[in-house]
Amino acid sequence: MTDPVNETPQTAAQPGDVVAQGEQVPAPQDAPGTAVAGGRAGDDGAAPETRTQQFFRELLSGSWLVSVLAIVVALFVGGVLIALADPRVQETAGYLFARPSDFFGAVWDTVYGAYRAMFRGSVYDFQSETVSRGVRPLTETLVFSVPLILAGLGLAVGFRAALFNIGAQGQIVLGGIFGAFIGFTFDLPVVVHVTLAALGAALGGAIWAGIAGVLKARTGANEVIVTIMLNNIAVYLVAYLLTTPAFTLPNSPFPKSPDVPAESAAYPLLLGSSFRLHAGFLLAIAATVFVWWLLERSTIGFEIRAAGSNPSAARTAGISVNRVVVLTMVISGALCGLAGSAQVLGTERALTAGVAASYGFDAITVALLGRSRPLGTFLAGLLFGALRAGGVLMQSTTQTPIDIILVVQSIIVLLIAAPPLVRAIFRLPAPGARPRGARTPVAKEAAA
Repeated sequence: MTDPVNETPQTAAQPGDVVAQGEQVPAPQDAPGTAVAGGRAGDDGAAPETRTQQFFRELLSGSWLVSVLAIVVALFVGGVLIALADPRVQETAGYLFARPSDFFGAVWDTVYGAYRAMFRGSVYDFQSETVSRGVRPLTETLVFSVPLILAGLGLAVGFRAALFNIGAQGQIVLGGIFGAFIGFTFDLPVVVHVTLAALGAALGGAIWAGIAGVLKARTGANEVIVTIMLNNIAVYLVAYLLTTPAFTLPNSPFPKSPDVPAESAAYPLLLGSSFRLHAGFLLAIAATVFVWWLLERSTIGFEIRAAGSNPSAARTAGISVNRVVVLTMVISGALCGLAGSAQVLGTERALTAGVAASYGFDAITVALLGRSRPLGTFLAGLLFGALRAGGVLMQSTTQTPIDIILVVQSIIVLLIAAPPLVRAIFRLPAPGARPRGARTPVAKEAAA
């Protein structure tokens, strides 16, 4: 019996209330008509959502689908531009209403022929006489993709830490300088020579990116501005070095370093001398696995993601954000430096002023398209490698301007940077959106 003076009356425990010893009163079983996850009907009259509907809703709201649809839209716009640039399409457009079949036939032939040539130049040339020549386009796609994948992985690491590294171009150049110098200067055993040259390339990129990281951590300098300025310095630095005796090949018609010894310092060819595919592609695969482990399974990766998501919370948890900034930039630069090694030790096997080409800037697109995820970046690198390889044959066989490839890449970046635009075009649900007809908890309480 309860003493009304010393003890207060206890109310009945409600479902979800915490009682003595930390035990929780179990909630009653859901009554018929209660809306729960799994698709049962609710008392608000909303239609039940089956597991199949829930699966397709999550599928349609995924970020990967936005990336795929961005590519589709970009290829469609590219096809429109290809048709507009074709003289025959322009001619048939003059009498479109008189003979519309001529116009649409010309559009089909032009667009189909251009993308057919791109396929032949990037995947398989079905018009070749031998199988080896037929698969050569695929190997060229892989060759072009190696520096894009490596540099894209480097930028993706920075993006996960909320560091917008724009200096991949300069870091590729520094990686090329270090790797080429070790390659053509020293005479070492085969395995040791190529390993040191690759590590030297990674070191060059790490040093160049580390400068921006230290300035960011110590002074708060904007990494975007610093890395852009370092790009310019790297371009002029390699131009100067190619005028010095140590980096100049005698009697060369254009600035070029001595060749890297193919028998010791160059990446070995994977399919023989008939193809340009080298072991740098295996390095790109290994780097993809390493970045996945680094970001998803390591303590350093957790600190990188934490500092990128909320620096204040990371500091409160005892993480040194400044150390993470410097370390992230060093790792990012090392991967970009390896992209430079793919050029000087694998494809060109010499240092030139155009060693970085436009890989550093294209890698930004690759990392964005891959959502800064290792697998997505790898696949995006393959796609852009295919666009590069196929664009050459497309231009030579169909007279399609190669600039259209750049337009396609730019549209992909635009759409990736604006996912709501893609979702609006295809009427896709937003991530976490409720199924149609479902009411929010507030609406349910109001209705009750």
